[in-house]
Amino acid sequence: MTGDTVGARAWRNLRSMLSDSWDRLRDLTTASPSRFAVGVFLTLILLFTALFMLPAAAADGQSTAFADALFTAVSTICVTGLSTVDMGTHWSPFGHVLVYIGVNVGALGVLTLASILGLVISKRLGLRAKLIAAGDTNPLRAHGGPVNEGQTVRLGEVGQLLATVALSTLVIEAGLAILLYPSLLLSGIDPISALWEAPYYAAMSFTNTGFAPNAGGLEPFAQNYVVLTLLMAGVFLGSIGFPVIFTLWRHHFHVRRWSLHAKLTVITTVVLFFAGAGVFLLLEYDNPETFGGMDAWDTTFQAFFLSAMTRSGGFSVVDMSELHGSSLVVGSMLMFVGGGSASTAGGIKVTTLAVLALAVWSEAKGRPSVEAFGRRIPSDVQRVALSVVAWGATIVALSTITITQITQQPVEYVLFDVISGFATVGLSTGVTQQLPDSAVYVMALTMFMGRVGTVTLAAAVAATSRSQHYSLPVERPIVG
Repeated sequence: MTGDTVGARAWRNLRSMLSDSWDRLRDLTTASPSRFAVGVFLTLILLFTALFMLPAAAADGQSTAFADALFTAVSTICVTGLSTVDMGTHWSPFGHVLVYIGVNVGALGVLTLASILGLVISKRLGLRAKLIAAGDTNPLRAHGGPVNEGQTVRLGEVGQLLATVALSTLVIEAGLAILLYPSLLLSGIDPISALWEAPYYAAMSFTNTGFAPNAGGLEPFAQNYVVLTLLMAGVFLGSIGFPVIFTLWRHHFHVRRWSLHAKLTVITTVVLFFAGAGVFLLLEYDNPETFGGMDAWDTTFQAFFLSAMTRSGGFSVVDMSELHGSSLVVGSMLMFVGGGSASTAGGIKVTTLAVLALAVWSEAKGRPSVEAFGRRIPSDVQRVALSVVAWGATIVALSTITITQITQQPVEYVLFDVISGFATVGLSTGVTQQLPDSAVYVMALTMFMGRVGTVTLAAAVAATSRSQHYSLPVERPIVG
C-alpha cells in the first residue's frame, strides 16, 4: 500500500467525519433550536472566559482568575452588568473591546442568535426553527395549537424580524453614540477618549448592561442631564423589545394597528416608569445619602433615572447600598418584572405582569375570559405567565438562600443583588464584588438562567415530550 493511497483514504475518512458532524449540527438546529440556542450561549461564555483570562485582557498584564473571568463572561454575554472586578480599571483596552463585542452579541438574544446561526448552517429556517424564532417575539408560539396570524410576527416575517434586530441595534447604537459624543466633551472628557466612550455607553445603554469604561462610572456625568437622558432613552429602546420596535417601524404611531403584545408592552413599561419614579421620590426625598441633599429638580430627575435603571438599565448615580430598605424592596420588585419580551432586558417581562393583572381583574369581575383591547387572551398564555413567575421566584429564592448562607451578608442586600443578576440589571449594593468563589458560581448560574429565560428552558426540555391522547376525570381541590 503506497503512501498516497493511505493519505487519500485518511483524507476521505476525515471529510466523511466532518460531513457527518456538520449534518448532525444542521439537524440539531431544525429539530431542537431552543436546545441549540442554550448550547450557543454556553459556548460563547466559555469562549469569552478563555479570552478574559488572557494576560493581554487585563490592565496589569496578569491572567485574570478563572472565577472572575467566568463571571465577567456570563455578565457580558447575558448583558447583566454585575461584576466581581472594577470594570473601569481591571481591563486593558483589549479587555474593554471584548466587553463591547460580548454585550452586542448577547443583545441579539439567545433565540434570535440561534435562529441566525441555524440559517447559516442549514441554509434555511425550517418550520420549527421559524416557530422558535417567532417564539422570541411571542414564546407561546412554540406551544401547541394554531395561532392567530394577527399576532406579533407572522412566520413569513421571521426573516424581516431578524434583519430588524441587527439593523435596529446598529442604527440605534450609532445614533446614541453620535448624540453622546458632544455631551461627553461638555463633561470634560477629552476628544480622543470620547470617541471610544460614546459608542461604549451607547452599547451599554441599548443592551441594558450598565458597564462603564471609566473608574468613576457615571460620577463625571451626575449633573449632565443630556447624557443621563440619552442613557435613559437607550435603555427604554432596548427594554421594549425587538418585536415592539418591529411594530413601531411598520405602523409608526397608528396605535390601532399595533399588536396586543406591543400595546401591553408599551403601556405597562410607561406605567411602571412613572410609578417607580413616584415611589422612589416619596421614599428617598429625605435621605441625605441619596436624594436628601439635592434640590427639587435634581431629586425628581434622579427618581426617574433610578426608576428607568431598575427596569434593567444598570447605570447608577446614587449608591444602592445607601437606599432605604423600603426602596431596595421597590427596586427589587421593578427589577424582577424587567422589560419586554425579546428585548435586551431581563426579568419575567412586562407582558407577563400585564397578563396576570388582567387575569386577576377578569376574575374579580366574574368574567369568563381574559380580554384586552378587543382581543381574548387564551388560557395557555395565562398558565405560562404563572409558570414564568413561579420558576423565576424559585430561582431567586434558592440563589438568595444559598448566597446568604455562604456569605452571611444581610439578606436584603443579597436579595437585591440576586434579583439584579436574575433580571440582568446590573445594579449592586456592593455584595457582588465581595463574593467568594463558591458564591460567584451561584450568581453566575443565576444570571445565565435569567438571561436564557424560563420559557426557553421549558421549550428545550419539552422538545422530547410526548402528546397525551387521553384525559383524566376532573376533580376540583379547594384553593385559597
